[in-house]
Amino acid sequence: MQNAAVPELAHTHARPVHWIATATAMAAVVALAGLLTPDAATASQTPDKRDTRLTTAAAPDPGTVAFPLDCGPVGSVVEKKASGDLDGDGVPETVAVVHCRAGGGTPPSGVYVVTRPVAKGSPPRVVATLVDPKSKQTVTDFAIRDGVVAATLVGYSSDDVPRYEPDVRQEVKWRWQGGKFVRSTGADALGV
Repeated sequence: MQNAAVPELAHTHARPVHWIATATAMAAVVALAGLLTPDAATASQTPDKRDTRLTTAAAPDPGTVAFPLDCGPVGSVVEKKASGDLDGDGVPETVAVVHCRAGGGTPPSGVYVVTRPVAKGSPPRVVATLVDPKSKQTVTDFAIRDGVVAATLVGYSSDDVPRYEPDVRQEVKWRWQGGKFVRSTGADALGV
C-alpha cells in the first residue's frame, strides 16, 4: 500500500491578512450584539399596602428618650430593653427598664413603653409606665414574648426590711387590651 502524499492546502497557512479579517469579523459580531440587546428592565415591585404583617419600621431607641424620673444631676440609665409589637399594629414598640444612676446599692426600676415619635425628627415618646420607681421595686428578669411584657419584680414588705435584702417577689405580665396595658400576676406575692 502506498502512502499518498497530502498536498499542502493554501488555506492552512495563516497570513496576517487572515488574522485581520478574522478580528474585523469578530468586532462586527460583538458590535451588532450590543445594538440588538434589549432595554434594561424597568418593572418595579410595589408592596401590597393591605399586608400589615410585614414592616420595615425600626423599634424606637430608648437611649434618646427623656424618662419621667427625678434623678437629679446623676441622670438615668437604661438597664434593659426589649422590642416587639405590643398593640398589634405591625410596628414595634420598645419597653425599657430604667433607673437612676447609683454609685452603690440597687435603685428602684421604672418600666416604660416607648413608641415612635409623632412627628418625623422628634424623639420617641413614652406612652405608658408599667412600673413606677415610687413603688420601690427592682426588675430582675424581663422579656417580651408574643406581644406580652413579662417581668420579675423584687421589693420589700415593709420599710424595716434592709434595702439590700428584698423579701417580696412577683411574676407579672402586661398585655395590651381595650386600649391600655392590663397587668396580671402569676401568683400572689411570694417570699424570696
